[in-house]
Amino acid sequence: MERQFKPESLMMSFGYKPEWSEGALKCPIFQTSTFVFKSAEDGKAFFEVAYGLREKGKTEKLGLIYSRINNPDLEILENRLTLWDRADDCAVFESGLAAITTVLMEFLSPGDLLLYSSPLYGGTDHFIHQVLSRLGITSIAFHAGHSEKDIESMVEKSGKKDKLGLVYIETPANPTNSLIDMELCARIAAKFSTPARKIPLAVDNTYMGPLWQHPLEHGADLVLYSATKYIGGHSDVIAGACLGSFELMKRIKTLRTFLGNMAGPWTGWLLMRSLETLKVRMETQSKNAMKVADFLSKHPKVEKVYYLGLIKENDPQHEIYKRQCLNAGAMVSFDIKGGEAEAFDFLNHLRLIKLAVSLGSTESLAEHPATMTHCDVSKEDRDRLAISEKLIRLSIGVEYPDDIIWDIQQALEGSA
Repeated sequence: MERQFKPESLMMSFGYKPEWSEGALKCPIFQTSTFVFKSAEDGKAFFEVAYGLREKGKTEKLGLIYSRINNPDLEILENRLTLWDRADDCAVFESGLAAITTVLMEFLSPGDLLLYSSPLYGGTDHFIHQVLSRLGITSIAFHAGHSEKDIESMVEKSGKKDKLGLVYIETPANPTNSLIDMELCARIAAKFSTPARKIPLAVDNTYMGPLWQHPLEHGADLVLYSATKYIGGHSDVIAGACLGSFELMKRIKTLRTFLGNMAGPWTGWLLMRSLETLKVRMETQSKNAMKVADFLSKHPKVEKVYYLGLIKENDPQHEIYKRQCLNAGAMVSFDIKGGEAEAFDFLNHLRLIKLAVSLGSTESLAEHPATMTHCDVSKEDRDRLAISEKLIRLSIGVEYPDDIIWDIQQALEGSA
């Protein structure tokens, strides 16, 4: 009897056969730059497909050429990652920002318009405003408070609706957990598409990881991750990933080949190791986060908590949350009463939680977005999006929950 195993059951073995590597239970690290062809004819055939000179045959398997193009560790990892999001194909990069910038560069050309949600991860925001702008690419930002008609009007009034090349969103937003409606964005992308120019919707799903939200099921064409975060999960590897249809991923993988920003075999091996515990880690982190958020919501020195699990039913964001999120996640932000001085005092009093940027790893981390991850975002945008001097972002880890709460409590009581 055949059984359709769940992704968490397949993370230990999918895409790899022990007989390929002397019976090794785990996929080894293929630390090689190049691969030997069985014949000159094979070499010719492999290159024709890799460089897009012809389509791959229905039964043809693309052979290994060179680790800048493909590598067994990378291919097995990419195959496993497709299982969580039910994607056709996946491309892994040497960083999350490499994945993001490759997508932006592939689907945008000089003169094009980018429509994006705000706030975004600080590195993405910087690339849009400091790099894409130099290439003659203009951009329009919208936020969770804008309606579908508002956003359509922005595109219409830009005078460049026929040059819209990509809709790019991050949801939940970093660091405020505000939600963007993916299905709404998919409708907007479809509205401004033409038979000759389909506008893709790309979603940065880093905050929710592959478990808690599946953008491809809500109209997205591409889903992106900083694989450094939940996928890697141990603060010991930098990586990124992009997933989508075979058609779109072929374009992305081709550009990746020529930019040379693919992940190496060691990175691929480390991420395969991490995938085996992804579900148990993320489940523990989300349970811990709910307890932390509940504690913070009742503390007299906390002004406001930004956590999906605390959204009230009468909040307009609640319907989006119930429709597109499977869990509240493990990211908790809060406004401490006061300002920068009080926020810094809290951060400096932490003993268990580490003061560091990044998120999604086994250890709990804390940071100050306004002066750290989002310092390059304009003050006007930070003020409008509630990224204030009193905002603190927590990434909740797998520690014993009462210990995490004890540390937060003593830091709040030790702060001014």
